[in-house]
Amino acid sequence: MDSTLAAATAPIFTEDPYSPAHLADPYGLFERMRDAGPVVLLKEHDVLAVTRFDECKEVLEDYRTFISGAGAGPRNLHREPSWRAQGIMESDPPIHTQMRHAIAGVISPRGVRSLRAGFEEYATELVDELLERGEFDLVKDLSEVFPLRAFGDAVGIPREGRAENLLALGAANFSTFGPDTPLAREHFSAGAGTNDWAMANTARERLRPGSLGAQIWDYADRGEITTDQAPLLVRAMLSAGLDTTIFSLGATLLALVRHPGQYAKVHENPKLVKFAIDEAFRYESPFQSFYRTTSQAAEIGGMAIPADTKVAVFVGAANRDERRWGPTANEYDIARAAGGHLAFGMGIHQCVGQPLSRLEMDVLITELARRVKSIELTAEPEQFMHTTLRGWKSIPVRVAAA
Repeated sequence: MDSTLAAATAPIFTEDPYSPAHLADPYGLFERMRDAGPVVLLKEHDVLAVTRFDECKEVLEDYRTFISGAGAGPRNLHREPSWRAQGIMESDPPIHTQMRHAIAGVISPRGVRSLRAGFEEYATELVDELLERGEFDLVKDLSEVFPLRAFGDAVGIPREGRAENLLALGAANFSTFGPDTPLAREHFSAGAGTNDWAMANTARERLRPGSLGAQIWDYADRGEITTDQAPLLVRAMLSAGLDTTIFSLGATLLALVRHPGQYAKVHENPKLVKFAIDEAFRYESPFQSFYRTTSQAAEIGGMAIPADTKVAVFVGAANRDERRWGPTANEYDIARAAGGHLAFGMGIHQCVGQPLSRLEMDVLITELARRVKSIELTAEPEQFMHTTLRGWKSIPVRVAAA
């Protein structure tokens, strides 16, 4: 860790949140971390961590003190080079401001609304097919398939190679947002070559004219972003509409399957889908943690932290903090006012692509809820193990049509 002063004052926490056992079931550990103090020192990794809602929100909102440009992982990218070009998630103003302006211009309310009809058409087609089968996998046949086709088409990248490259690329990218563990190295190794595929297929000539990706390049043509930034922003948009969306679709559907009373309410009134989605973002945050770096001496929860210190922000823990969400924080309840959760971050780095993710999820789950009376597991779900992301690899189910 960068600071002996912080290490001397922070409670030492000996359990490892990145161990396989805790990644599989983190929430008891998160409660113990929150109870240990507003800031704790993770002994296994020699890094400071925040897990309570207020402190996590404070760090995320204060982008001047807790910067992103030194990397969203434990490595300090001001001292050592990144394996790939740094995109919008790992940049600070003014570069971040420039890039965010471009991507926000493409992901405008009008632009997002224009995608709904196409998404709905494919959702109907996909649910038709799955209802005919009766038994299928909510992940492999639904939550992965829909974004890869619907959103991939919207961005304008070629269809060939999407599944085998983009899923592995996301897992490899986000493996660097946590410590260097065997699991992280496994994902990084599995993604070898996918970055080259992504860079090649987000180039201007590979994108469908008029697509979201092509519109990003229009900003480069006008000189509002550089030609080096354009493919990085197309990739960032893909990440927003694919990686977190796939995991959040699976998490929302599994929560509804495991809470049939909640699903019955959504089936009876599909307008409740948006509340089911927001509660799932809180309940099973697709991003569990990432890092910030202090640009100057700072204070969190009354503890002094020197400049140039890495701080792990566990948003998955913050979104279950009973100090913010009350005694039912560990329960899934679509009646909860879940707005304000930290699953999309907060402040200037709040995920600019979240309207895309919400649209995909709303369209697909609404179609499913409208036409499916009941969903039940046919086997235990298989978790997707990752140091930063939380999601599911397989959720086998049987459905009954309405």
